[in-house]
Amino acid sequence: MPAAHTALPRRTFLGCVAGAAGACALPRRLQADEAEALHEAAFYTSNDNRSVTCGLCPRGCTIPPFGRGVCGVRKNEDGKLVSLVYGRPVALNNDPIEKKPLFHVLPGSRALSLATVGCNIHCKFCQNWDISQKRPEDAPVPFVPPERLAAMALRHGSQSLAFTYNEPTIFYEYMRDTAHAAGLAGLRSVVISNGYIQARPLRALIPELTAYKVDLKAFSERFYGEVCNGALAPVLETLKRIRGEGLWLEIVVLVIPTLNDSAEELKKLSGWVVKHLGPDVPVHFTRFHAAYKLRNLPPTPPATLSMARRTAMQEGIHFVYTGNLPGNEGEHTFCPSCKERVIERYGHRVLKNALVEGRC
Repeated sequence: MPAAHTALPRRTFLGCVAGAAGACALPRRLQADEAEALHEAAFYTSNDNRSVTCGLCPRGCTIPPFGRGVCGVRKNEDGKLVSLVYGRPVALNNDPIEKKPLFHVLPGSRALSLATVGCNIHCKFCQNWDISQKRPEDAPVPFVPPERLAAMALRHGSQSLAFTYNEPTIFYEYMRDTAHAAGLAGLRSVVISNGYIQARPLRALIPELTAYKVDLKAFSERFYGEVCNGALAPVLETLKRIRGEGLWLEIVVLVIPTLNDSAEELKKLSGWVVKHLGPDVPVHFTRFHAAYKLRNLPPTPPATLSMARRTAMQEGIHFVYTGNLPGNEGEHTFCPSCKERVIERYGHRVLKNALVEGRC
């Protein structure tokens, strides 16, 4: 277990997040004090008509002057793409790393977790819609430089920083610089993501990271299109790239009744993981609870999660977990060779860790 630390509140909001999510604000010129705070974005191209094309996520938004991308936080400031959320975290919390969930990275440790507003897909079931579906003007917060976050993590006994809650890809530059500052301070950095990122920015970011957790929303293009306003294929490519680069990868599937919980779909998903990523990539099947725009469905039955776990193990995945279901056997880590229980958990707590230097 980690050394004693001073816990932050469950989620510390640095500013009010108010108002309903809606369309991007009408184009306008920024005031001088706002412009000084802007940070030029990475990975974009300028076009002859002063529009810019963002190269960060698979959407590849072409943005007219003073317009914004779909994420709502990257703006064409008269021919230059800028981030509106660099240094502007709206949430900070010293979480158990198991909450991410990451079960094979520093078990029992704390991760200083942060988010800005915004997202590049729009899931109807989003658990953190109150920040992910907002715009920067909904949450005016003070500037927090990357180095201060690293110092804060050390002060509170964190062993890592986690970019989480909303989609970290949309605050790429802040995430990159913070991860670098964390590394200089002897800390790890992990990303909790929907996997919606292009190849170049992903490969440039990976050297700063210890692990990447991807929420695989479903194994269906129809689901991604109708429920998330996104696409499955780019996420599968991201998973293969992360694995190919040798970065530690874990996958989470939120199992939603009637939408992505069929035995056939779960079998196909598990088979794809084994074939393209290998049997040692952990897969977490987590329980759905009604949220945001998807409130007409019941929580996932425990039997469905047990079926998902059993199916994945039958397909050959070595580490399969169930989440949001405290007390279930699927919370524990079992050695795939000797079958012994090597890490015991309850919720986000590690009760026992029998590993020695990472091995059974």
